[in-house]
Amino acid sequence: MKKEITGANPYLPLWEHVPDGEPRVFRYNGEERVYVYGSHDTIVDEYCGLDYVVWSAPTDDLTDWRFDGVCYHSSNGEPLYAPDVVEKDGKYYMYVAEDRGSNIYVASSDSPTGPFADPVLTDLDFDPGILVDDDGRVYAYWGFCASFAAELNDDMATIKEGTLVKHMVPHTIPLDFVSDPDYDHIDSTYCFFEASSIRKVGGKYVFIYSQRINKEEPQNAFPAHSNSYLAYAYSDSPLSGWKYGGKISYNCGEIYTMPDGQKDRAYFHCNNHGSIVDVNGQWYVFYHRQTGTDQFARQGMLEPIDAVVDKNGDVHIGLVTYNSEGEPVSHAPAEMTSQGAFTDGIDVCGILSAGYACCIIPAENGERAYIKPVYEGYSSPVVNIKSGTVVGFKYMNFGDISPKSVTVKTEGFIKGRIKVCVGAPDGKCIASLAGGAQTAELNAKVTGKQALYFSFEAENKDEDICVFDTFTFDR
Repeated sequence: MKKEITGANPYLPLWEHVPDGEPRVFRYNGEERVYVYGSHDTIVDEYCGLDYVVWSAPTDDLTDWRFDGVCYHSSNGEPLYAPDVVEKDGKYYMYVAEDRGSNIYVASSDSPTGPFADPVLTDLDFDPGILVDDDGRVYAYWGFCASFAAELNDDMATIKEGTLVKHMVPHTIPLDFVSDPDYDHIDSTYCFFEASSIRKVGGKYVFIYSQRINKEEPQNAFPAHSNSYLAYAYSDSPLSGWKYGGKISYNCGEIYTMPDGQKDRAYFHCNNHGSIVDVNGQWYVFYHRQTGTDQFARQGMLEPIDAVVDKNGDVHIGLVTYNSEGEPVSHAPAEMTSQGAFTDGIDVCGILSAGYACCIIPAENGERAYIKPVYEGYSSPVVNIKSGTVVGFKYMNFGDISPKSVTVKTEGFIKGRIKVCVGAPDGKCIASLAGGAQTAELNAKVTGKQALYFSFEAENKDEDICVFDTFTFDR
């Protein structure tokens, strides 16, 4: 019996839509697990939902996620935005973003899975991120288009007098509702937007946030006002002295070149929120992507990364390059993949939903296929596929012995041809399905870890070719 692959990227089931994940490692009842609390896109036609849920995985297997239940409900029927949870002195504190993030409460529990109760209004604002430092002092970070930070009192809710810092790092765009006569410089480096998160790496304070690019970046295939990147700054102090570090990850896929020579991204631009976490000595970045045609059905993603401090005290996070002596010298954003914690690639002989695609190149007529949001069942299909659409997966593990055939499950008759390629969208073609066939023999051997692409072709450029549901290979 073939196994349906789960725990890839997105790491939660495809029917679950939990963005804004702040991963936390907690030891509870003798077991160490990674916990994620999200704002839960369940309203469908706007951001977020009316409850927070908890998912967790053992630290030795980030492909094995468990639903730990609902931990908090909206108090007034208004959506809950991004939360954060920290532990201090054996108690767990959830920073709850009521009223679409305009009122931040702190609720508490004796368990990392909640329920979190007895909410108290705090002095904080939008997208709070909390740090319980090594000495027990607590710091908070928050803001929308302008960043703020402060030390908290022992009540975990109010700001300690004299510690509030305004515009901790420069923001990127002047908005009427964050205008400030003392701050009129518009930054093109830090570009703070929202999604404050705080961590420590090698003794350094690392401030992670969503970056909004003010100007178009054709070389990176970013339009103006894109906020797909997570970026970071770092310091020796929790409230001052920040230095820009760079970009950690993005959620809009690889760069590809269109027929007219222009560059574009192979996935949708979408807002972003996440953080980094050290799990048994391996760092990961958690972030989210969009599904559907809007930003109201987002899904949690993760990628393994490096997070190191060099001999000069600079922090490198992402895909780090080392010199011949093993010293970090540069870094680049982590690649967006389908594999997530399956670092050797996803087993091609399992059944994989098309919803794990990390690359969706538009059709010849300019239309883009997309992953259809689902709220039950296993698979999340790719729909609106027309001639020229490419759907890609990075990366698949073909093993040491080449498979003999590939089976593509579709909804509806295949009106055209599907080319199966490895390495690149126009890479080596290993199979072709046409005339409605859903199984084809491989015409070339393929082994090891490979990027896999399905290219769809038809004579009618405006007709739907099929709905792409799942695929598998057989030996």
